[in-house]
Amino acid sequence: MMKRFSLLALAVTFTLSAAAQEIALPDAGRAAASPVFDALEADSLRALRQQLQGADGVLSRDRLEDARQSARQADKEWLKASDYDFAKKARQQAGIALLSGFSSLSPAVLAQNLETVTDINRDAPAAMRHQALADAEGIDFLYFLSDALGPRLGKAFITAYDKGELSKAAALIKASEVSTSAAKKHFHYDRPFLTPDNTIHLVPDDVVVKDNQPYTADGGSFPSGHTNTGVTDALLLAQMIPERYDALVIRGARYGYSRLVLGVHYPLDVMGSRMVAQSNVAAYLNDAKYRLLFSQARDQLRAALEKECGTSLAQCAQPQGSDDPYSSPAMTQFYGFTMTYGFPAQPGAGSDKVEVPPGAEVLLESALPKLSAAQRRALMVSTALPAGYPLSGSTPEQQFWQRLNLVAAQQAAARL
Repeated sequence: MMKRFSLLALAVTFTLSAAAQEIALPDAGRAAASPVFDALEADSLRALRQQLQGADGVLSRDRLEDARQSARQADKEWLKASDYDFAKKARQQAGIALLSGFSSLSPAVLAQNLETVTDINRDAPAAMRHQALADAEGIDFLYFLSDALGPRLGKAFITAYDKGELSKAAALIKASEVSTSAAKKHFHYDRPFLTPDNTIHLVPDDVVVKDNQPYTADGGSFPSGHTNTGVTDALLLAQMIPERYDALVIRGARYGYSRLVLGVHYPLDVMGSRMVAQSNVAAYLNDAKYRLLFSQARDQLRAALEKECGTSLAQCAQPQGSDDPYSSPAMTQFYGFTMTYGFPAQPGAGSDKVEVPPGAEVLLESALPKLSAAQRRALMVSTALPAGYPLSGSTPEQQFWQRLNLVAAQQAAARL
């Protein structure tokens, strides 16, 4: 099993602090340390802990339950004044329908589901666990997105976020998350650490609250609520900052992977949430009223980041080599792994034909503005995964959202 994850380990280690360099990775070598990237992640964690502490400077576990973006960070009054209806109950039901294929998965697939999370949870190095804890306990904030922006833009993002300079984007992005609670109740699947005879290691928190209490989670396992948050937030920011499109989409996948590192979700939970989150974002971006709010939020965010960068956003977002691991080709390979998590495709399962749902091409619009809608749809078809992977279901829509590879589509366009 270790050999299957060797490239994955290399790719993920690129994103971690220097502590990860102490881990010997089979067949992969070691990633080069980057003090600049380490400093960015440290700044992100420091800012998160400061927000969680509150005015009295005390950070307790109880604070996590009530953690929210501050009024300065997120302009909820602006959003409330718009009276926009996110239609979340309808989106929740659409998500359940999209994931209905989960109920007919074979025992062999479900066994591999547990085997995969067990291996990832067991073999994750300390630095990977630290990042997973920061992701998990910072769920109500946007700090986690900073490391996908590169050192310069990432620092500008943290500064502008805490100053309230991108408050419309912060409010809109968080309000666009659609809860997975209804789906969890519908599928009623136990988490991996609750299965009989499991060997999951619950990771003690020595990073955020620093009370060494093992990180755990309640409620059903399928689909993953945290992954839904991570993918939604990352994908919406990618629409606002297309200069970092690939890196941000990959960061959403990395957020989902962290749930396996902590042993609280299976790979299918993460894959399902990716499908639902991408479908939700596409639905919102095709709504004219939402699009108006999105444009206002995007424009405010981009102006704020240029102000903090002191240069154009295009310049500030430029890849920074080894100091900018999310722009590494290894991370593209990592993203490809998270599309299937090593599950085999079943021959003859599903149609080879890919049918793009109306409007789905909007997810590539900001990244590929010079292409027509038809061209973007064609890219989605040509770069889609083969048919037959778990959760691809039986309907054209289920198959599309499971097979959609946004990173491959965007990169294929660059080669045209």
